[in-house]
Amino acid sequence: MRIEIVQGDITARPVDAIVNAANSSLLGGGGVDGAIHQAAGPELLEACRELRATKLPDGLAPGAAVATPGFRLPAKWVIHTVGPNRHAGQTNPALLGSCFSESLRVAEGLGVRSLAFPAVGAGVYGWEARTVAQVGFEAVHAYMGRPVEAGVQRVELVEFVLFSEEVAEIFRTVLEETGGGVPA
Repeated sequence: MRIEIVQGDITARPVDAIVNAANSSLLGGGGVDGAIHQAAGPELLEACRELRATKLPDGLAPGAAVATPGFRLPAKWVIHTVGPNRHAGQTNPALLGSCFSESLRVAEGLGVRSLAFPAVGAGVYGWEARTVAQVGFEAVHAYMGRPVEAGVQRVELVEFVLFSEEVAEIFRTVLEETGGGVPA
């Protein structure tokens, strides 16, 4: 598996799936969530409404993940995850790590080979970019350390797509400190 850091727009990435830093309602919002909903088109909102009406009447819990089609995005899938909100007292890094590990689990179930993450939990949810990078890389390394089940396609490329160069540089530094990407 390769881990790459990309500064840019996650909605334009040519990967099998992108991860949406969603809110628990799944009905759109600001930041990455709003950008993904806008780029995917109104069909994404309808798919999320259907999830709320059927499988997730109370919304998506922090640390959980669920997939919808990507609709008008280059990515075939959007994997929605809700980061813990530090401002609301959700300060457990394991809950943040679950966003990454659950997204990887959902991606594996879909047969995704390439996946792009934003800085889940950073920004309005109050997590420092450095902490998000450390927790995210730890979750990816743990995912790669699990035994592979027969016939299961593993994710081969994980991109961390960061909107600002400043955050991308923080992720690059942490990746270097943690030994870089995992060999394939």
